Amino acid sequence: MPKSIARIGRENYTTKITALSRNEFFADEPVEDGGQNKGPRPTELFAAGLASCICITLRMYANRKEWPLDEVEVEVDFEYDRKAKKSTIVKTIRLFGELDEEQKKRLYVIAEKCPVSMALSNPINIDTIHD
Repeated sequence: MPKSIARIGRENYTTKITALSRNEFFADEPVEDGGQNKGPRPTELFAAGLASCICITLRMYANRKEWPLDEVEVEVDFEYDRKAKKSTIVKTIRLFGELDEEQKKRLYVIAEKCPVSMALSNPINIDTIHD
């Protein structure tokens, strides 16, 4: 199971994240919101996780099929309405290369099957363990 660990000290709001793969990076808030702007906001990381998962999934599929997919660009806009308790995610997928219409249609279907898309499209349980 993928695992990430986040740690924050006294410095507003810089948070060091260590992924299971031992990659380290930071999340933060912009200076105007009291942060140090040393990394993306957590909501930006959320959107980036979805965008990168779609890119990787499409690259894997195109490679396996030996399709001429030169580049994939995925833009994800994530908004959370606190009042309505509703999340909205808008994805824009751009495919570059000498792909025919059938290949493009298939890639758009495959994009919905990336692990993060699948997780977000189904019920999610969040359990909290207090130490």
